[in-house]
Amino acid sequence: MLAAGALYAQVEHARPAFEVASIRPSNSADRRPYFGGDAGRFIANNVTVKKLIQNAYGVKDFQISVGPSWIGSDLFDISAKSESSMRPEDLWLMMQSLLADRFKLVIRRETKEMPVYGLVVAKNGAKFREVKESDPNMVDLSGRPELPPGVRPRFIILRRGRLTAQGVDMETLAFRLTDFLGRAVVDKTGLTAKYDLRLEWAPDENQVAMFQAMGVPEGNGAPPPDWVGPSLYTALEEQLGLKLDSQKGPVEMFMIESVERPSGN
Repeated sequence: MLAAGALYAQVEHARPAFEVASIRPSNSADRRPYFGGDAGRFIANNVTVKKLIQNAYGVKDFQISVGPSWIGSDLFDISAKSESSMRPEDLWLMMQSLLADRFKLVIRRETKEMPVYGLVVAKNGAKFREVKESDPNMVDLSGRPELPPGVRPRFIILRRGRLTAQGVDMETLAFRLTDFLGRAVVDKTGLTAKYDLRLEWAPDENQVAMFQAMGVPEGNGAPPPDWVGPSLYTALEEQLGLKLDSQKGPVEMFMIESVERPSGN
């Protein structure tokens, strides 16, 4: 039987990597992060190392601990190519390889007991119903790639103070709420179907800062900044029949052991 360290080394060695990657400091006046690409190409503009870690490992900002301050402030532009088309899971692994190879990132994972929110159904019950594949779309999807007949697209559109979700489950909703609450949200609703959800609220200063860090666009259907509306907690209960309960629970943390600014191209 292989020792844990040897097994880890084998996994690391087997991880796919980009064939070529260019990394440069970002000089753009637009500091909003962007991730994109197609087929065998990956592009990221105005991204921090923290944002790269979040996308590569599927974690939130508050789960990344320790590390130098520049990983959350220095912006980079990245253009990378692979030898063939990438599946989403391949892209994530390639991003992990890029962080290890070019930023010399070494992380250690720990599970800690921390404050979390439990997403639960409020006392008067949920205010939404299970959706069907035959239900009309919540928004106009003209110009977007068409799905096979009978397949209804699933998506979340996030704006500052507005969330529109089509065909999502409660676990997905909890994961997205985590983005701008700065604390893990755990689905404890017991609801297992897919739902259409609309939520609108007046975000507080911390949530506005998180939206900006995420690159969430201003306008585009978002409530005006001076709108006097309900808090997120009130809106969840009044509009969806859900509540956030403060609890304690296990949270996986990513401890940065070492990281360096990227080597030259």
